[in-house]
Amino acid sequence: MRSRPPFAVGVALCATFFFAFTFVFNRDLVAGGGHWEWAIILRYVITLPLLALALPWKGGLGELPAELRAHPRPWIIWSCVAFALFGIPLTWAANSGPSWLVAGSFQTTVLAGPLMAPFIYRDERARWSRRTLAIGALIVAGVFALQWGYAGGALRLGDWIAAGAVIFAAFVYPLGNRMLLLHLETSPHRVGAVQRVFGMTLCTLPIWIVFAAITWITIGPPTPREILLGGGVALFSGTIATVLFYAATDMVHARPAALAAVEAMQSAELLFATLLGVLLIGEAWPQGWSALGSVAIVAGIALSGWSSDRDSPKAMAAEPRTP
Repeated sequence: MRSRPPFAVGVALCATFFFAFTFVFNRDLVAGGGHWEWAIILRYVITLPLLALALPWKGGLGELPAELRAHPRPWIIWSCVAFALFGIPLTWAANSGPSWLVAGSFQTTVLAGPLMAPFIYRDERARWSRRTLAIGALIVAGVFALQWGYAGGALRLGDWIAAGAVIFAAFVYPLGNRMLLLHLETSPHRVGAVQRVFGMTLCTLPIWIVFAAITWITIGPPTPREILLGGGVALFSGTIATVLFYAATDMVHARPAALAAVEAMQSAELLFATLLGVLLIGEAWPQGWSALGSVAIVAGIALSGWSSDRDSPKAMAAEPRTP
């Protein structure tokens, strides 16, 4: 049975709602005197046992152990890219401003996948159009306006660095995800979304253990508040949102237009993060140039999903069937 792109897009939209808690909880932790280091460490350390509890409901480990033994290198490399190189700069940037500011800058991620496609794929998916570049320019302009408005028209070096860190995270997240999906297309082992997220989290565990030891020595142990907020990010974003999003990408991984539409649903993070930030931690609504930038970002990503090229016949023919 073929995957259903509209259903996959709906699943991705649900994932986006839970992803938005990342920006709000991280900002709340840092604004309350917490340390961003513990925020990212606890996210993944707590995510692992949560996923372990979910595994029995999704067929257990399945073929994941055999897959990891047979192909440890791509799993370790792309897990570190998708989780560590993504999570560390994104969480560090929580110091730079309200949750909607970081969420808005992160929306460049919906163009990262399509823009990197020619460097990732070697089939019909290795293409992008001038429309993609035009829409990308609109989104980048929106991100700049968002940052410019928040900084009052005077972007300091620290503002540029924070925005750069978020944009870097926005590119490495789909890169790691797409590269591991590409590997799994040629693997004989079938790995579901929950198994995939569990395996990726497990592969990055040594990084978080070392990072935790360094942080414990230099900063001290996590406070109850840091554990609570870190656990919230682990539950809502690291577990629920990530599994939903990866399930959505699994459904349409061989269909470039549908995959771009699934990734484009992350644009709603800006809206959800703004609303949750206002309701939960009393942040102010974006105004002036920031509000205009928010509108440009959402409009650009909506255009991205709407104008995606139709799946090519070869890509459709190559799409694997699901039982």
